[in-house]
Amino acid sequence: MTILSRGRRIALAASALAGAMTLAFPSAAQTLRAVMHSDLKILDPIWTTAYIVRNHGYMIYDTLLAVDEKFAIKPQMLEKWSVSDDKLTYTFTLRDGLEWHDGQPVTSEDCIASIKRWGAKDSMGQKLMGVTKELKQVDAKSFQLVLKEPYGLVIDSLAKPSSNVPFMMPKRVADGDPNKQLEDTTGSGPFIFKKDEWKPGEKVVYVKNPKYKPRSEPASGLAGGKVVKVDRVEWIAIADQQTAINALIAGEIDYMEAPTHDLLPIVAKEKDLKIVDWNPAGLQYTMRFNVLHKPFDNPKIRAAIWYAFNQEDFLKAAIGDPKYYKVCKAMFVCGTPLASDAGMEDKLGGNIAKAKQLLQEAGYDGTPVVMMQSTDIQLLTNLAPVGKAAMEKAGFKVDMQSMDWQTLVARRAKKDPPGQGGWNVFFTAWVAADILNPVMAGFFNASCDKAMFGWPCDAELEKLRDQFSRESDPGKQKTIVDAVQRRVADYPTHIHLGQFYLPSAVRKNIDGILIAPVPVLWNVTKK
Repeated sequence: MTILSRGRRIALAASALAGAMTLAFPSAAQTLRAVMHSDLKILDPIWTTAYIVRNHGYMIYDTLLAVDEKFAIKPQMLEKWSVSDDKLTYTFTLRDGLEWHDGQPVTSEDCIASIKRWGAKDSMGQKLMGVTKELKQVDAKSFQLVLKEPYGLVIDSLAKPSSNVPFMMPKRVADGDPNKQLEDTTGSGPFIFKKDEWKPGEKVVYVKNPKYKPRSEPASGLAGGKVVKVDRVEWIAIADQQTAINALIAGEIDYMEAPTHDLLPIVAKEKDLKIVDWNPAGLQYTMRFNVLHKPFDNPKIRAAIWYAFNQEDFLKAAIGDPKYYKVCKAMFVCGTPLASDAGMEDKLGGNIAKAKQLLQEAGYDGTPVVMMQSTDIQLLTNLAPVGKAAMEKAGFKVDMQSMDWQTLVARRAKKDPPGQGGWNVFFTAWVAADILNPVMAGFFNASCDKAMFGWPCDAELEKLRDQFSRESDPGKQKTIVDAVQRRVADYPTHIHLGQFYLPSAVRKNIDGILIAPVPVLWNVTKK
């Protein structure tokens, strides 16, 4: 029995036909139906860091620069860029043929406004804007970014591949308050968002942008030619994983972005399905500290966790199959240019005796640790019980409090004492594309009240991050990263718990899925 009743299928078709479309409703062969990791309820990828909104952004917007599958930076909307001899002026020139979905040409003024809006919200953008003297138009296709001082991450910042992505928007849109969600979804990207067919909790619809002019280079990662090979994409909201797999087997959907690992053996056995690992760099588990309150206001007590935890314990509990996880002590992800074990050599191996020793030396007085556990995201649920058990072996008292993820997200923003609705630690995961260096990775921000929830406050770590941001030599950047990790070993902001991989499940008649840090649907064919 299929998961969509005849009545439901008729309703979906009627809804699609009701939209103001310039083309007739495409046949099934021209429509790609996907179940993403979450429902889309917010449309502004600058206002929020949520990955589903980032994915939506890549459907309808474009970027000045992009990373290929090897994380090399390539021009995207740009034809070229240049840097002055004194390294203070960057000149950017747009390529021909760029057009907004409403038919207006993309101009340098649009790009300037977009960079400013992104720079007001994003961690890398804030750093870049902090050293920017001005952004000025040269002509309709060219603009300049003028620095106050040399800054090594200008290009890296504008090519940031994941949340928040510096998507380009029309000036009239980007000029709005960056702290207010935008309503106008006009982009210049390869797909057009059908807002009239958007039904939160049911489906999201995109159609091919017939006026999009792809680059001539082959598609690679997020770079190259964004050639759309289907007429229509529908994101179908199916919350239950088993139901979604059943729909995939029945051919009612074509693509499932993030099936849980226990379902992958089912996918592997189905003759019409295949597993596609589009993000080989993977993701990283972490435990975040709140440094405002006891006991983790003491960095020596936080440092004991480095020895209490064993990465593999967490990976086995959360993922299970070693084919889909990797023990990795590099804070900036194994397999990427800045991967290093510096400062981590003797840590994360479950040395309980050493943890007990450090805890005693630090003067831990038995203050309970309020540990928040997410219960409704399977990839996270099992992390907290493993952490609780290890910490209790080391001598901590742990109060594990269970809640759904949205409650956790709201609570983690509170600075209240743990006993009054606050918290001490929680577990989460970052996609590798968000943690490639210490300026990009938000949990390394130690600027006190300006830092992310947890609010670490360390002048030495901030000095190192500033040094990294001003350095363009890869060898010197690596030296700084080693120093960052050694400092975090002494002043922990978070504990990284290893890498894992989350492939997609697709039908075998679907081809062309790109290796990229973000799931993208251009280049995809449906036979």
